Amino acid sequence: MGEAPALFVEDLLSEHTNGFASKSKGSQTTTIVSDKTYLIGGTDDESTSTIEVRIFDRSTGQLIVPKVLGTKPKQCKGHSAVLLNEDRILIVKGGSSPDDCTWFLEVDTKFVRQQRESLETEVVAWSKGIRGEAEKPIVISGPSGVGKGTLIAELMKEFPSMFGFSVSHTTRAPREKEKDGVHYHFTDRSVMEKAIKDGKFLEFAAVHGNLYGTSIEAVEVVADEGKRCILDIDVQGARSVRASSLEAIFIFICPPSFDELEKRLRERGTETEEQIQKRLRNAKAELEQGQSGGIFDHILVNDDLEACYESLKKLLGLEGIVSTTPKSLSELVDLPAVHSVLKIDQKILINCRPAEVEKASKQLFVLDVSALKGGAPGRTRGLNLYAVDTFANGVDGMKQL
Repeated sequence: MGEAPALFVEDLLSEHTNGFASKSKGSQTTTIVSDKTYLIGGTDDESTSTIEVRIFDRSTGQLIVPKVLGTKPKQCKGHSAVLLNEDRILIVKGGSSPDDCTWFLEVDTKFVRQQRESLETEVVAWSKGIRGEAEKPIVISGPSGVGKGTLIAELMKEFPSMFGFSVSHTTRAPREKEKDGVHYHFTDRSVMEKAIKDGKFLEFAAVHGNLYGTSIEAVEVVADEGKRCILDIDVQGARSVRASSLEAIFIFICPPSFDELEKRLRERGTETEEQIQKRLRNAKAELEQGQSGGIFDHILVNDDLEACYESLKKLLGLEGIVSTTPKSLSELVDLPAVHSVLKIDQKILINCRPAEVEKASKQLFVLDVSALKGGAPGRTRGLNLYAVDTFANGVDGMKQL
């Protein structure tokens, strides 16, 4: 990007106050949204390792402890709070590393409203802020035996640095040679049910008597590595993902015929006759749903594996593409604990002033939040960050990070 416009930082900071209905006291901030005041941090519980949230409802005079969804940010030496668009609060953590200094507390987003109605209680949701964007995940579905696993394996073999596999959770026992954390995250039913209740899953379903699901973290971890996430899930799961906030490309893999699908299932030799019949019954329903429209963007017929794989690559724009190294973001110095913030339109100015030397050079970070994407139950991406080295006489220089 080009050079940012020159800013007389001292004048800017002296003429504006923290006027976005947010005040800080020690390690606690208070942010007013409509008739509610959100108290973030500042609890007396020393055993608490994460930033806590409470709500004071001014219309009733009640202090509420809400249901908190998402991964909570860890405690820090100090933080600032900025209200964005009446539906989320930006938290800037002091004394934190570059990949842990920006978080969003969603208070009235679509996801929060849905969860509030479903749980019938007050709800807030944390979402970690990430610089840059991620390509849309790819959801690949199809009945058992259709060959979708082989297609995904070929894709990741040819483009190992471009794609990452979302490892699903399941309550079924591992088969021979299956490894925990590689083929599936194998877990107890009670553990998975609690995680689902806590809002940690993007989709889940009961399949063949067991629970299967995709955790939010499993998808986000792949994107954090600079790779495009692939989700191998059934039609029921794809329907749930389609209804969620996740923007993805949905691909359905079909067999050339139902007879061919049955042949492939039997040739695997991994199921009993009873299990095969159950899978065939489920396959009929999946084929009807997958081809009926409304869920999938593309349908591929796996008659010939090599031809189907080439069609998949073409669909994803990979023809003639050579595998590349994942994109990496430039590093940023840790954000000092002592800082102040100021919101101007869609930019957040973070002023870092050394407390020990008044006339020392200072650094100003400019956080552009005009292109935010995603949010709870995943990450909030699209943050742009600039740094300004300032002196008493104004702006010395600005560079994009």
